[in-house]
Amino acid sequence: MKGVVFTEFLEFVTARHGEDMVDDIIEASALPSGGAYTAVGTYHHAEMATLCKALAAATGENESDLVREFGTHLSGTFSNGYPAFFSRSTNFFDFLESIEGHIHVEVRKLYPDAELPSFKVAARTATRLVMDYRSPRRMGDLAEGLILGSAPKFGASARVQKIALEDTDGEATRFVIDID
Repeated sequence: MKGVVFTEFLEFVTARHGEDMVDDIIEASALPSGGAYTAVGTYHHAEMATLCKALAAATGENESDLVREFGTHLSGTFSNGYPAFFSRSTNFFDFLESIEGHIHVEVRKLYPDAELPSFKVAARTATRLVMDYRSPRRMGDLAEGLILGSAPKFGASARVQKIALEDTDGEATRFVIDID
């Protein structure tokens, strides 16, 4: 997982709970990296899961809700850091459909070693998009947050229903996304 996700997570934690909480969750996590991240580095995704579990334990928050909120935060980071990915699309559903065929293609050019999830559109109407997410990292809550956080950038208000696909223990998730 790219380091920018880790550095943004630590900024997210700092903004919500302060720098002491960052130190506390890093100490509680016994991370192989020691919790020292750079935006351009690459780190094992298990470290993110460990940090999220530690934060949930320290705050009493629901871990899925916390990861979803972080995804919403991260969408802002991505829209500020990569505005061309967002400005290329005229509406929210076009943007979501561009993830696999455009955004991930460009990310792979920048980071050839990036291990990206896949997003495949299964159905689309004017007000509903059905998209399947697959990733061995099982970060469906993060993906949901990214979706929810991206909608307002297109003047949309989204509601997302998350459905586990098959017996994949979170590796495959269907998102049913409705907009007004």
